[in-house]
Amino acid sequence: MNETPSAAPRRFGTVAIVGRPNVGKSTLLNALVGAKLSITSHKAQTTRHRILGVRTVGAAQFAFVDTPGFQTRHLHALNRAMNRTVTAALAEVDVVLWVVEAGRLTAQDHTVLGVLPHDRPVIAVVNKLDRVKPRETLLPWLAELGRLRAFAEIVPLSAKKAADATRLLGIMEPYLPQQDWIYEPDTLTDRSERFLAAEILREKLFRLTGDELPYTSAVVIDQFTQDGGLRRIAASIIVDRDSHKAMVIGAGGERLKRMSTEARQDMQTLFGGPVFLEVWVKTRSGWADDQAAVRAFGYED
Repeated sequence: MNETPSAAPRRFGTVAIVGRPNVGKSTLLNALVGAKLSITSHKAQTTRHRILGVRTVGAAQFAFVDTPGFQTRHLHALNRAMNRTVTAALAEVDVVLWVVEAGRLTAQDHTVLGVLPHDRPVIAVVNKLDRVKPRETLLPWLAELGRLRAFAEIVPLSAKKAADATRLLGIMEPYLPQQDWIYEPDTLTDRSERFLAAEILREKLFRLTGDELPYTSAVVIDQFTQDGGLRRIAASIIVDRDSHKAMVIGAGGERLKRMSTEARQDMQTLFGGPVFLEVWVKTRSGWADDQAAVRAFGYED
């Protein structure tokens, strides 16, 4: 995953991955790190936390910060917390990757562009290139994009292609400061297994409920213990209404059972050992607009 350092001067830098919801930021992070750290689904606003992913290639060490999609509508407590996560990340990084969808710029994209810093390099990452055919039709759009501001680079790619992620790493490297690394070369993330377990289960929740379930549903890890090589995890899925609870459980409990099984399998792959997982579904009405509940569920530090 991380490669042996070369004799070149070491570089280290933090890189924020920002953009409106559902442009592929989490997919890009996973591709750049070379492992599945950030959850993905077709549901917009899946990412809610700052997630750090580390990749060491040659003499360069990248610390990628995947951020929630910047919210411009429905600014309840949860969305306000996510926006603070984005702006805090932008204040601390060396390089910014502004991710947009190839051939499409929305008002939300322009809003995100407006909050990006002017004192650090901003690379425009034009994602989902594979959806544009023929490619030549994208050239006028790219020219228009380049007139929005003086980007350090404009990089069209598909985040799903490993070769494109490798190419982007090479493009970014010169923009990292020359300094020693912060992390050991085999470090993957600064997040705990407890946090990653919650994210994996939340991904399955969104993937298996599709657009039926409001994105304000949450996952809380109630217990995480290790007995030898076995991890015992108890988790709660928090929903806003009893009707949502029935939706998550499914007929005869089949949907919840599948959700739990797929989450357990992914956890075992990531943690490298057996997992015993128990999952309950609980109702807490209006939690996403309750600042105390938002904080209790881990969405504000």
